[in-house]
Amino acid sequence: MMILYGIKNCDTVKKAKRWLDSHSIDYQFHDFRQQGLDENTIRQWLQSVDWETLLNKRGTTWRKLDDPRKESLDENTAVELMLENPTLIKRPVAVSNSTTIVGFNDDVYQQFI
Repeated sequence: MMILYGIKNCDTVKKAKRWLDSHSIDYQFHDFRQQGLDENTIRQWLQSVDWETLLNKRGTTWRKLDDPRKESLDENTAVELMLENPTLIKRPVAVSNSTTIVGFNDDVYQQFI
């Protein structure tokens, strides 16, 4: 079964959920703001996508972050930041079997399913 990770009030997550529902795809939703995330989960995602894709530098959380670690980013620093601030993760993250995709795009989801 697919797991869709995100936060419930994110517009892109809502689009992905509507798409999955309209295509009768079974999935489990994991709100990482409420249910949390662990390092192992993020590391599993990073086996399919690179950390630069997973880290959302366009959002308000990134812009508000006053952290010297932003200056010298690498994978480990990015994982630390995402664990401390889960809203730094680009949403949604969809996982099925060993495949992970980040963000929502109708065509990508069609191929993914």
